[in-house]
Amino acid sequence: MSILGVIPARFASTRLPGKPLLSATGKPLIQHVVDAAKRSTRLTRIIVATDDERILDAVRRFGGEAVMTRADHPSGTDRVAEVAASIPDAEIIVNLQGDEPEVAGATLDLVVSLLLDDPEVPMATIATPIRDAAVYNDPACVKVVCSNRGRALYFSRCPIPYVRDGGFDPTSTSAYLHLGLYAYRRDFLLGIAKLPPSPLEGLEKLEQLRVLEAGYPIAVGFVEDRSIGIDTPEDYRQFLERWRASPE
Repeated sequence: MSILGVIPARFASTRLPGKPLLSATGKPLIQHVVDAAKRSTRLTRIIVATDDERILDAVRRFGGEAVMTRADHPSGTDRVAEVAASIPDAEIIVNLQGDEPEVAGATLDLVVSLLLDDPEVPMATIATPIRDAAVYNDPACVKVVCSNRGRALYFSRCPIPYVRDGGFDPTSTSAYLHLGLYAYRRDFLLGIAKLPPSPLEGLEKLEQLRVLEAGYPIAVGFVEDRSIGIDTPEDYRQFLERWRASPE
């Protein structure tokens, strides 16, 4: 089975412009992400999808595969769908964010396994338990609640589920932090990318709500520890500290 990993990478970023090319480790951040993707045992091909020649050139210099995509895509999902449309033999597509240099190979394998193990679901994602009230209440941290079958009921920037009787308790709540990693069946990805933004998606600014509003299930896999995305200069500084302290 052909399982394609697509890493959308844009040069523009409000809080950290040019972050895919930050190279204080001696190699660009996007190379760290590609290296992380290679730790998956499921992915058979990895492509960086970008709209910037500088990123394209950087990926090709370190021997990675990269393609240019349209510059007017409203989301990373649309950029991934453009790549998937050009590769008809890719049965499952994994969307790995271009600022996740520390994602575990086992996490990538898990999101693929969710689709392989359940033919009824067209899309899968990953979450981790929320252990910190600050994360639970932070609108920048997306929460997800799930059914007993491990399927998403709702995603929100608000604290969900709301604890009516008392405050947040990490030992008893069913709150999970959603991690921005997705796997899709190819035909489903191409179809959902053509749908207009849904009302809830517009309110919460969360693309995955388009899927739920259209009536499709999303399988959710759970991991104990989250990888840390690079969104700000401070995030990158902390990544450098972890990288310098690693045995590699």
